Amino acid sequence: LLTGMRHGSGALVELANRSDRLNTLKQRLITAALLALTTLAAFIFLPTGMVALVLGVFGALGAWEWAALVGWPSARARLAYVTACLALLMLAYWLLQLPWVGAGITALVSLWLLGWAVIFYWVIAYQRGRRTVPRSRTLQAGIGLLVMVSAWSALVVLHGSFGGGVYLLISLMLLVWGADTAAFFVGRRWGKHRLADRISPGKTWEGFLGALAATVGIAWICSAPLGLAAFERLLFLLLCLVTVAFSVLGDLLESLLKRLAGVKDSSALLPGHGGILDRIDSMLAAAPVFAIGVSILRIYS
Repeated sequence: LLTGMRHGSGALVELANRSDRLNTLKQRLITAALLALTTLAAFIFLPTGMVALVLGVFGALGAWEWAALVGWPSARARLAYVTACLALLMLAYWLLQLPWVGAGITALVSLWLLGWAVIFYWVIAYQRGRRTVPRSRTLQAGIGLLVMVSAWSALVVLHGSFGGGVYLLISLMLLVWGADTAAFFVGRRWGKHRLADRISPGKTWEGFLGALAATVGIAWICSAPLGLAAFERLLFLLLCLVTVAFSVLGDLLESLLKRLAGVKDSSALLPGHGGILDRIDSMLAAAPVFAIGVSILRIYS
């Protein structure tokens, strides 16, 4: 009788856990759908100036959460960080309007590449168990500003500077969201080999391969209306694969910051997802790669 009661109790607990997982997944899907529809509507129907403003709101919320992750819990310190981020966004927007700004793009891209090289080293070093990730709040905060301002600038440039910018921007969203979704479901179904267990135990190599496979399909479909020659289409496909690889690095960066901060989510703002950074971490890394690649390949729809 006691054995039967224990088995029955265990079954009830498992049923409750399964129900909780389904409810969490339902929340994630609803929140993701609402964010996706809202963002896509803004990109399609708003002019670039208004899109920059909407993205600035996301940037401000992301900066608020980033300040908390690097160890600035006080509202005054976090508000100062948000103010600095917004000031840099305004400066970037003004610079993007200048006819000679292209002369400084190489230097800015070099700075961006240097920043992500440092981030990649941090991720690899932490995964290998080395204690080389700096705990300097100033350095981590500076990296945050570099990441957010560069991503914001890339999205604004994509939206307003190219003939088919809106289409390319939507393609970028589909790539990142599609890859993230594929990684989640493939990893959940077949994932066995951890991608970076010290940083994010839920990510697997199987999920990463699933993301790349989804990227190939999405990129091939998105490239169809661009009127590209066969070789150009292959280059676009390669660009999309590199973009998604960077999106994974962006995800790992935020996971690393959360690991160092000892928190599960960047905040509790979004039901089922955590905070704003938990939703835009991949895009923070992917957007500049895609914008730079599109500019180099001169792929305009």
